[in-house]
Amino acid sequence: MSDATPPRTGDARGGSGQALAYVPDRTETPRMPGRPRHVLMPGACDAHCHVFGPYDRFPLQQPSSYAAPDAPAERYLSMLDTLGAQRGVLVQPAPYGTEPAALLDALRQGAGRLRGVAVADPQVSDAQLRAWSEAGVRALRFVEARDPAGRLFPGSVGFDQIAALAPRMKQHGLHAQLWAPCDVYTRHLPALAGLGLTLVIDHLGSLVPGRGPQDAVFQLLRGLLADGAIWMKLTLCRVGTAPDYADARYLHDAFTAANPDQVLWGSDWPYVRMGDKAPAADALLDVAWDWLGSDALRQKVWVDNPARLYGFPKG
Repeated sequence: MSDATPPRTGDARGGSGQALAYVPDRTETPRMPGRPRHVLMPGACDAHCHVFGPYDRFPLQQPSSYAAPDAPAERYLSMLDTLGAQRGVLVQPAPYGTEPAALLDALRQGAGRLRGVAVADPQVSDAQLRAWSEAGVRALRFVEARDPAGRLFPGSVGFDQIAALAPRMKQHGLHAQLWAPCDVYTRHLPALAGLGLTLVIDHLGSLVPGRGPQDAVFQLLRGLLADGAIWMKLTLCRVGTAPDYADARYLHDAFTAANPDQVLWGSDWPYVRMGDKAPAADALLDVAWDWLGSDALRQKVWVDNPARLYGFPKG
């Protein structure tokens, strides 16, 4: 994916010495799911979604390179209810930078059914990290995706900041969530795995299914997962080809077989950068249900694993 698209700045606000805040001049209504064919078990979790807005209360902190979704907490919670997911994990999107107000507001509205993944650089205070943890934040997200000029996506914090934050992340019970083009992991994961942090990889490692099972990055990720060094999010829509995603099934099945106790399912709603190719979350859920194949594995992926990683209560 490229972040080189000209930004949609909307209305920029900001006083002297303050970061600008951006109110989009237009928004897009995200695709909402229908009812899945399959009924999720109690305590099921969609482990990867985002909230945006309302923009009059929570303006963006960076100009967005994609059309801003109209995806406030109320719409997100309705989406979860339609899927039949009792729990959810919200991930801070890059246009909000290190300002978690929209995320924290959604966690409050979730009344215990949600957890969060925020974004911070090493300048974050311990008081902030403590407050975020108490509010339900369980991780910080790091992105190592760059435009052709080598610049990070606006609002992102790169992998090179993790080591400086790692001691305080461990102190506050936070793990690291990582997103990058697949080949980037080869350069970074060996060192990151030595920090003693729990590492969660987004979107099936951003692997390219056409490279096949002999791909060196796939072999690296599968090996680290099998060893318990990483967790993997099975967010299929960012890797496979719709509508049946058959080209990515071998990746999905290899990861669930390598370590069924450290894989998670996420819809990735509201599907930024996907436009009219955005999938329906219910269809993604049904594909995963069929591929997982057994109630025991479904229980692990949708309930037990996210409960353990994100600290949801048992039962």
